[in-house]
Amino acid sequence: MDRRNAPMGWNSWDCYGAAVDEETVRKNAAYMAEHLKQYGWEYIVVDIQWAEPTAQNHEYHNFTELCMDEYSRLIPAENRFPSSAGGKGFAPLAEYVHSLGLKFGIHIMRGIPRQAVHRNAAILGTEKTAREIAKMSSICSWNTDMYGVDEGKDGAKEYYQSLFELYASWGVDLVKCDDIARELPHEEGELLLLSSCLRNCGRDMILSLSPGPALLEKAELYKRTADMWRITDDFWDNWEALYHMFERAEKWCTHTGAGHWPDADMLPIGPILQDYDKANRTKFTRAEQITMMTLWSIFRSPLMIGGELTGFDEFTLSLVTNEEILKMHRNARHSHQVWRREQDGAEYILWTAVSAEGGSYLAVFHTGQESGKIEIPLEDVEIYEPVFGTELWSGEKITAEKSIIAELPCHGAKAYYIESNGK
Repeated sequence: MDRRNAPMGWNSWDCYGAAVDEETVRKNAAYMAEHLKQYGWEYIVVDIQWAEPTAQNHEYHNFTELCMDEYSRLIPAENRFPSSAGGKGFAPLAEYVHSLGLKFGIHIMRGIPRQAVHRNAAILGTEKTAREIAKMSSICSWNTDMYGVDEGKDGAKEYYQSLFELYASWGVDLVKCDDIARELPHEEGELLLLSSCLRNCGRDMILSLSPGPALLEKAELYKRTADMWRITDDFWDNWEALYHMFERAEKWCTHTGAGHWPDADMLPIGPILQDYDKANRTKFTRAEQITMMTLWSIFRSPLMIGGELTGFDEFTLSLVTNEEILKMHRNARHSHQVWRREQDGAEYILWTAVSAEGGSYLAVFHTGQESGKIEIPLEDVEIYEPVFGTELWSGEKITAEKSIIAELPCHGAKAYYIESNGK
């Protein structure tokens, strides 16, 4: 698996919460294969509680009965994922996704099902039982499905080994593990065990850690154990959340690189929250969506679309198929914030990066409530000669002697590719 580029895909959470079903996953996979795959989008991820037969929306049914095999491992609910019947698990759905040239991912909660512990269920590969390895004092504050696993107990390693070997047999390419990224340091041992078992399961898988905010002082641990980790709690479609992401990205940008990606969370674009109301669409303005996509791309966050793909309009599709913006996402190196400046009662933010193919990128953002204009001196990014370039959203060609003048809408952004040595 090529880990030089941050993962790009679709995740079911923003639109369907805990209630996504197989038909919906297949429809979104087919749409991605037809419209997005050529641009680098490839992961189809089934989010939380796929083992819950009665899930209806983003709200969890506390202490509900989950589908589980004889070895304490959750399995898909057959009424929602019919192809899993007969012990097949997610293998048929993963096979379909793979047949489209895409990759398949699932969400899990860290730990072992509470119902397995209460029943003292068996664990594959050991005589130890679920109750013997559970850390019952380690529970999630917002979901009642699991107890933590005591990594020091005999049988804990066998449990996690059996879990990831099962996922490998299904053909899983990405595992999003929840209730762990911000739980450090008290769950550090479980993370180390979980990561080790995933890495040695016989199949190459991306490991994604949630939720955030991740702990900056634990950056090296995240990089050692996972491929991506959330730097924020659940990100939704409101300007305040997007505005605060600039500060998070600034703090985490030095830790972005091949195989380790600070994750700014999903892109809540197009139709979202469909489990509540089919009319729901993102509340972000078009300018705010361009700002979000620009920041995520120059920062090199993983890109996971949260909206229902089959409901994309022309603008939303254009947002995620802009080849030059996605090229910046692949090629930006040493990305960082240059400045935040107040001008005429508004704030402007400048980011820069070098391109792996030569040249450099600039991204300028306007956080004010009205349209505005800002001058970007080239010397601020250590360019001391005339330049030629392209604004990536519009395709407009630019030349500049000493500065670039950017006119921006409310909450808008522009991104520039500056050719190397002005040629």
